[in-house]
Amino acid sequence: MEPLIPTTGLGVLHLFCKANQSFDAEKLVEVIDKKNLSDVQIISVSILGHKADFAFMMLSSDWVQLREIQRDIKNCGVDIVDSYVSLTEISEYAAGVPEEMRRARLYPELPPSDKRAWCFYPMSKRRNPTQNWFTLDFDKRKDLMYEHGASGRKFAGRVLQVITGSTGIDDFEWGVTLFCVNPDDLKDVVYTMRFDTASAEYAEFGPFYSGVVDAIEEVLKLSV
Repeated sequence: MEPLIPTTGLGVLHLFCKANQSFDAEKLVEVIDKKNLSDVQIISVSILGHKADFAFMMLSSDWVQLREIQRDIKNCGVDIVDSYVSLTEISEYAAGVPEEMRRARLYPELPPSDKRAWCFYPMSKRRNPTQNWFTLDFDKRKDLMYEHGASGRKFAGRVLQVITGSTGIDDFEWGVTLFCVNPDDLKDVVYTMRFDTASAEYAEFGPFYSGVVDAIEEVLKLSV
């Protein structure tokens, strides 16, 4: 199949997995190591709780390549119990950011070596009759998002937040991936930012997945 490439940014695929009876750990390690040598970034995560054993966050310029990796992972005896599809993007409220920041958002280099605590959740903005984000005028939305961003910047150095767009692609409008120094940083940043009006009045959240980032070999030792 011919490549399918966005005009800007990268395709992002989160896969949440459990090993089945035909699981082949050695084969899975080979798949992940081989793809990480190409132009694909694959972050391996050992998931806490019952929702999944391990997860992969994958970034590539080519949707077809992401689909091929999904197939190869499944063929290692892996059941994909949940997934999320999105794209890196520049928010309309950050259109004038410097080129360095723009590139970091569209083409992030992951994972950060000092941030092993990890969390992913999807979110959307409410469309209730009296709480409809999309009926607010642009300047009001921009002010609310600046307030929200200011809360997040208090965690600089402790938290790296990767927000990817999924409107028209998956069930929610954004995917949020957090890389943190400590597990409690995950709790602190989400709790703090929920008090901002943009979240308190207008945010809807999907399921949360949390875990530990490491090399695929270490993730499988811990997860299976």
